[in-house]
Order: sequence, then C-alpha cells, then structure tokens
Amino acid sequence: MRVLGIETTCDETAVAVVSSRIGGDGGDILSNEVMSQIAQHAAYGGVVPEIAARAHIDVLERLIVRALDTAGTDLSGVDAIAASAGPGLIGGILVGLTAAKALALAADKPFIAVNHLEAHALTGRLTERLDFPYLALLISGGHTQLVAVLGVGDYRRLGSTVDDAAGEAFDKVAKMLGLPYPGGPHIERLAEEGDPGRFDFPRPMFGREGADFSLSGLKTAVRQEIARLEVARQDGASQETARSGPTERDVADLAASFQAAIVDVLVDRTRSGLRIFTQSGGRPNGLVIGGGVGANGAIRRALTRLCAETGLRFVSPPPGLCSDNGAIVAWAGLERFARGMTDDLTFAARPRWPLDANAGPLHHGKA
Repeated sequence: MRVLGIETTCDETAVAVVSSRIGGDGGDILSNEVMSQIAQHAAYGGVVPEIAARAHIDVLERLIVRALDTAGTDLSGVDAIAASAGPGLIGGILVGLTAAKALALAADKPFIAVNHLEAHALTGRLTERLDFPYLALLISGGHTQLVAVLGVGDYRRLGSTVDDAAGEAFDKVAKMLGLPYPGGPHIERLAEEGDPGRFDFPRPMFGREGADFSLSGLKTAVRQEIARLEVARQDGASQETARSGPTERDVADLAASFQAAIVDVLVDRTRSGLRIFTQSGGRPNGLVIGGGVGANGAIRRALTRLCAETGLRFVSPPPGLCSDNGAIVAWAGLERFARGMTDDLTFAARPRWPLDANAGPLHHGKA
C-alpha cells in the first residue's frame, strides 16, 4: 500500500509518500518533502499563526507535486490520502486538511484524518518492527506526554505537563539567553561547551508519584539566575564600563545546567511512567521517543541509559522523523487504512485533539 501524507499543523509544510513493506516490517519512505518556516518566524521569536497559514498556502501545491514525482508515482498510484487534522494551529490545519480532501475527492481515494500526536506515537513502527503495546514519550513545543500505545487508535495517557511543554521551555530559556529561535538546537550546542553542574536548578516533580511533568518553575529559576548574575556583575564592576547580561561562559553554563535539569526530569518521569504501565497492563515492548525535542542528543543518550538499566528496548527514530514531517503522517494514515479506519470528507479540523479521549483535558489545556 502507498499513502500520501500532508502535515501543516505548525510551522513546517510537509508532504510524503510512504509504502508498507511485505511482512509488516515497518515502512519505506518513498519521498519526504519538508519546507521549514523558521526564517519567516525568527524575527518574532515564535510562530505567528497567520504567517504560518499563508506560508503553507504558498508552498503546499509544489510540495505535493514534488513528493509524488520523487516517489515515482501520481495520485492514481497511491491508495489513500492522509492529513494531520490536529492538534495544532487551526489556520495551518485547515490548509492541509482542505488540500487532502480535495485530492481524495478528485482522485476518488479514501481520506484519513490523522491525529498529529498519533503520527509521532507510531513513528517507531515506521522505522523498525515494534509490536504493541509500548510506551511513547512525546516531547515537542506544544506537548509533553507519556502515552501507553496499546494499538492503532488505542492510547492511554499516563502523564502530561501541568504547565510548559519541553520545547516551550527550551525556546523561552533560549530567548532569555539571547539565542535565536528556535532555541532548542542552540541550547544543545552551547551545553556541550558549558558546565552542567555550575547552577543547581530545580528538578520539578522529580521523585513524585504519577508521571506528570512541570517545567515552568525551572524556566523561572533560570530567569532568576540571569538576574542574579547581572546584579553581581554590576556590584562587582570597577569604574570601567559594567557589562550587561551574562558572559559567554555564563550562557554556556546556564544552557548546560538547564539542559541537565530537563534531562533529569524527563528520565525520572519516564521511569515513573514505565512503572505505572507495568503495574496496570504488563511490560511494554519498548520505549519510543517522538516530537521535535526528541532530536536532542543529551535526551536520547539519557533515555538509552535508562532503557539499558531497565532492560527495555529503546526505539529512537532519526532526528528528521522526530520533527514535523509528512512521512509520519503518511505512516499513521497507512496504519489506519490497513485496519479499515477511514474518514468522511466532512471531518472537521481539531486544534485540540487529545490522543486519550477518556483522560480528560490536559492541565494546560493545549490539546
């Protein structure tokens, strides 16, 4: 089977064609075209929804043509059309969703509405053979969740952030440090040069029962430390001109200390989520990481160690498949299509769409 997937939930416009492998051993990515909007949003320090929606409109048609050409096919050669229908920015979702419906109608193909979080949760099955059930850690700019993946369309949320998402915390701290947007990659790079033990930042929720996360307090602690450094520098300055803001060494150490705290929190909460999973439904077949923050090398190394300690298989998709892209949407669509799970063309965009409908609203109300 071949499925065309479209992704427009945030600031990447992406289209891909993915096929299933004989024997069910993952999938083959026949094309995966991604157009980033970082340049359009960088000046604002974050994603501007109206700019994002217009940018999707500008490039989506070209990416669809390019993805089909690269895959060596046309619409007649795909079995279904899938698109992210949420959660995300409503304007962007509507662009991709409308295009996918139009293609499905014109080519008389089945249409599949994909939950963007489900696409990340199922990515481990695209890259390698992984049987249900398993544990998924979804960490991005808008979401930080631990989810028991019991089957396609069958998810149980074990924990979520009570305030900031991991990617949101990275971006906000990067802004405090004067780093460009998006902040995560810049903090990771600087952290390699810094001392992670210089600043003793808090590890919110560490060791608590449950598997929820909290990162807002950590972000505040960084802000307070930056202010303290500024005051200390001014008080200790000679009659020469006092420098404003942290030094380069301070910034590197702040980045390293902040990232170390994030890593400790994610590992601790994942360990707790694994315990909850095992107590309630047996041992998972692996741990899958998904979402843009999942590309962070320090986080991946720490989770690799955790899985080695617990004897759990760690499935870490390539960094390019952790960020938003069409291949994971196409794969989720393929997984659903193979089980007869298609949708009507009246399916509405869902800016908020929790994976686990029975878990109630998220603490911060973002999905």
